[in-house]
Amino acid sequence: MLYPFLFNPFFMERVWGGRSLERLFHKALPPDKKIGESWEITDRPEAVSVIANGPLRGNTLRWLMENHAQELLGEAHKDVSRFPLLVKILDAAETLSLQVHPPPDAAAKLGGEPKTEMWYIAHAQPRAEIFAGLKRGVTRHGFETGLSSGDVEGCIHRIPVKTGDAMMIPSGRVHAIGAGNVIFEIQQNSDTTYRVHDWNRKGLDGKPRELHIEQSLASIDFNDFKPALAIQDPVGSGAVKFKYLVDDPLFRVNVTQIRRGERFHLRSPGAQILGMLAGRLVLKAGGEEASLRAGDFALLPASLERISFHAEAHVDFLQVQF
Repeated sequence: MLYPFLFNPFFMERVWGGRSLERLFHKALPPDKKIGESWEITDRPEAVSVIANGPLRGNTLRWLMENHAQELLGEAHKDVSRFPLLVKILDAAETLSLQVHPPPDAAAKLGGEPKTEMWYIAHAQPRAEIFAGLKRGVTRHGFETGLSSGDVEGCIHRIPVKTGDAMMIPSGRVHAIGAGNVIFEIQQNSDTTYRVHDWNRKGLDGKPRELHIEQSLASIDFNDFKPALAIQDPVGSGAVKFKYLVDDPLFRVNVTQIRRGERFHLRSPGAQILGMLAGRLVLKAGGEEASLRAGDFALLPASLERISFHAEAHVDFLQVQF
């Protein structure tokens, strides 16, 4: 029988990264490195999550997909050969490159993979912002002119953000994460990114990072103007509240808030991922117990018939269904 799985994260050094994951979530980061990404749940050729708890400790997510796909994903296992999502925490100590992920039609032509993602702002410094979509009226010609003149930033829609905000980034939406944001990112299992502008920055090797102008122009949706943050009207009782953020064919995401001391049970409607934003939560299912704190992620297999929750402190977590 499967049970709630915890995994060992992979820490990725990035030129724009920092040390906030150590400060906010007590991640054991490698010393003296700018860590921009913590890959929390991954089934990629370059990084495959290793189970960190229970009797299957030491096996990988790839092993689970090869041997227990139906138990893990339910009916969704028929449509995929590898785990469908990639889950990260991003620490943008500096602004990321202006970039785009190709939509399916462009990805097929360019030899990449489509990628739709969503961002949840787990922590934002004062005056933090994100870049998403185009300003109203910007055309492809105007965008290319901005690239040539060095003023492409003037073409991009900028959005002030605070802790708790969320944004959907469908493939084709040009975007960048501004400095001072720590973000929980839920995305398709893809790592295709086309960098269109990098603020004249040098990479970790001291050289300018590669740009992908042609691929970016072929991927950007030039009718994507001024997208809005996700609506977050809370629903529910005083003990348990929900904020519904994303309802997409690829994944559905909400924030769940549980009052301290509450105990309750759920029946799994399919595979789920929990990403802890605050508090302490104990899960019991499949004969195993898992304790989560802020910055931890748990994968709940579809085969779990009953999951018990105990909020040891007031709890906020992302709930991802797919």
